[in-house]
Amino acid sequence: MKPPEVDRRAAALAAVAARRARAAVKREVAERRRTALSVAEESWRGGDATAPESSMRVRELLTSIPSMGPTRADRVMERLGIASSKKVGGLGVRQRTKLREYLQQRERVPRASRLVVLAGPTAVGKGTVSQHIRDHHPDVLLSVSATTRPPRPGEVDGKHYYFVSDEEFDRMIRDGEFLEWATVHNSSRYGTPRPPIDEAIAAGRSVLLEIDLQGARSVREAMPEALLLFLLPPSWGELVRRLIGRGTESSEEQARRLETAKVELSAQDEFDVKIVNRDVGQAAAEVVELLDVPGA
Repeated sequence: MKPPEVDRRAAALAAVAARRARAAVKREVAERRRTALSVAEESWRGGDATAPESSMRVRELLTSIPSMGPTRADRVMERLGIASSKKVGGLGVRQRTKLREYLQQRERVPRASRLVVLAGPTAVGKGTVSQHIRDHHPDVLLSVSATTRPPRPGEVDGKHYYFVSDEEFDRMIRDGEFLEWATVHNSSRYGTPRPPIDEAIAAGRSVLLEIDLQGARSVREAMPEALLLFLLPPSWGELVRRLIGRGTESSEEQARRLETAKVELSAQDEFDVKIVNRDVGQAAAEVVELLDVPGA
């Protein structure tokens, strides 16, 4: 028996409303206006299976936690013995206990600060991944490098880079203001101002630094405790396509950068973690996840 048209429409509207309600709860957790633990406790206390706190899946709740990426959420659920299809309100007594204990422990553990370095070959998308993190994870502190190269279209001084003259760059070197600096592609110089990083880490914040391969090696020497990430392209052909497609270099410069990229790719085993940039959002989520220590 087919339900009347009006019933189907009402059901569709109710489903949309339920999705919006769950999205609102996830947004509150992501913005730290509620904790994941308080959401779970509200679900179990209320007993209403249709409430947004109860009807969302456990995986949705976990991935709404700032810096909790899908990979870590899957690991946590496997460890707790919770299936990916399980809803918060549908957990049994034992699973509720395990999830409660995990969330309680996560809230008690102070967040450890760390410097995370993101590097990789030319045109792999380091800047695009960093921009995605800047746009979608405002709690992440991105270090701003200084460079002597001119800005590309859309780049803003002080946000993407500090664009400085050769004379100013020389002064910063003399005054010991750089954590590292290097000449890249035999042309422009790039450097990482150290004072803002030291201040952030001293204040308990983690910092993401996007730099080239030479810079990453220098950071490892200066700060061995830093976590080094290497961003890989899905394939060599995709790397070539991205470099040519962005159209910011001459054909001679493109050829030179591709030769450099071959050398850079051979250094990937020097890094602590490798991330393949198939999808910008997913790669960014993996980077952000590594900035957060508790619950690993």
